Amino acid sequence: MNVKEAINHPLRFKHTIPARYFFFLFSFVLLASCTDKKKNDASVFTYNETTGIATLDPAFAKNQSVMWPAHQLYNTLVEVDTSLNIVPSLAKKWEVSADRKQYVFHLRDSVFFQDNEVFPGGKGRKLVAADVVYSLGRIIDKATASSGAWIFNNRVDTLQPFVALNDSTFALNLLRPFHPILGILSMQYCSIVPHEAVEKWGKDFRRHACGTGPFQLVSWEEGEALVMHKNPNYWERDSSGKKLPYLDAIKVTFFDNKATEFLQFRQGALSFVNDIDPSFKDEILTKSGELRKQWEGKLQLKKHAYLNTEYFGILVDENNPLVKGSPVANKLVRQAMNFSLNRKQLMMYMRNSIGIPAEAGFVPGGLPSRNTELVKGYPFDPAKAKQLLAEAGYPEGKGLSTVKLLTIPIYADIASFAAKQMEEAGIPVQVEVIQKSLLLEQTAKSQALFFRGSWIADYPDAENYMAMFYSKNPAPPNYTRYKNAAFDRLYEKALEETNDSLRYRLYREMDQIVINDAPVVPIWYDMAIHLIQPNLTGFSPNALNLLELRRVRITN
Repeated sequence: MNVKEAINHPLRFKHTIPARYFFFLFSFVLLASCTDKKKNDASVFTYNETTGIATLDPAFAKNQSVMWPAHQLYNTLVEVDTSLNIVPSLAKKWEVSADRKQYVFHLRDSVFFQDNEVFPGGKGRKLVAADVVYSLGRIIDKATASSGAWIFNNRVDTLQPFVALNDSTFALNLLRPFHPILGILSMQYCSIVPHEAVEKWGKDFRRHACGTGPFQLVSWEEGEALVMHKNPNYWERDSSGKKLPYLDAIKVTFFDNKATEFLQFRQGALSFVNDIDPSFKDEILTKSGELRKQWEGKLQLKKHAYLNTEYFGILVDENNPLVKGSPVANKLVRQAMNFSLNRKQLMMYMRNSIGIPAEAGFVPGGLPSRNTELVKGYPFDPAKAKQLLAEAGYPEGKGLSTVKLLTIPIYADIASFAAKQMEEAGIPVQVEVIQKSLLLEQTAKSQALFFRGSWIADYPDAENYMAMFYSKNPAPPNYTRYKNAAFDRLYEKALEETNDSLRYRLYREMDQIVINDAPVVPIWYDMAIHLIQPNLTGFSPNALNLLELRRVRITN
């Protein structure tokens, strides 16, 4: 995304003043409503969303900007904990049938929808199994046109996919066993909503969110601020029996300039900042990714593994005119491209060591299949790269035509760094910077031969990454149009495997096949990086980079 400088934004000052005024007005109203009149008693967590928020309807929670508020407003049947385990949420327990095609969930009896005008007397009603049937059915209903409709494609029963056995028992029926289904049910797409709110507001439900989550929507002035208050009737408690959440409210601002965002953070107007803009990362971080001395005590730096693999993709469909006659059609050339990249150097100088050099498989670390430990990837070896080029018939790169690398503006420097290293090995690469929307269009239509990409896990299972290389999948997710019969057999076998250890072994075998065939150049396994105010506690890491605020406290 292009970042607009405040000086070139004629509405910046009009935006800034009302936003601050709104915040102080909101704070006054909130604090006045507390039983204890002390001004400092209310704790408000504030963050900024530079890209804006398109909707609060979880059926369209396809990106982080929507997922974060959805996670505060709604609950799902199950969720992912900090160790990437699937744990109970609205469902207190579940059973799986012997054939692994039916999952039966037992719902908690203490969950109520947030108070809302759509209910009689404005009082939130109790959650029942029919609400789960409605919410999940709404995702696959073509009339909804949900961006998450794909999550159940060819996975759930076509006649009775979702069934309410009684008010407290819900059944999900699959076409065939699919182990990652619980992970899919943890996605924000699968948030449970009341039919009354959707029916009343229709498409405008995007602005009138109502769920069972720890916070409830109070106001949303698009482009200015979004405010959520603590849900006083929230069902969840901590280990000592205290009701969650601890915070009184959440406020989201919409400054579209990262420099303004950081200034707001330094002034204490924001509770945290997600990621560090490249323009001032060197000011805050050392090359080894640590906080510089001058910032110690002024902010907290939090880093943790993030299920995202950054890579360069290579189109390998031999029937595509772009591939025919191109040097990248040769596996040896693709392997040489991998060996030519010094990932450790790239991470240090271009990323201040935020991330892990991807010298193993395509699947990032943190998953139980342990791919990063056991799959053999490509260390930096320029001599090996040159040897492979010679074997491919291009000694010292002679005869190789230039390969165009498509990337987006914020990754231009990284693409140029990689191109220079490939050129040093004898592979001429020309970087072309295009807008993100155009790159997405071209990769989806197989019009990009060599391109920058990233894959963020939808759910914590290596299958989600291997699906990118299953030949029967379209683009997305199979952007490289990779096809390997041995890989496909292993993928289909893994979906049927009930033994975790055996399934993980299959994932690693698949990953190794992909790495050997080299339709991708993995660059790094990502890390989430957050700057947090010193008075914040309970801010837990999350490998899916969800904003988890139920147990956050602000000390005065």
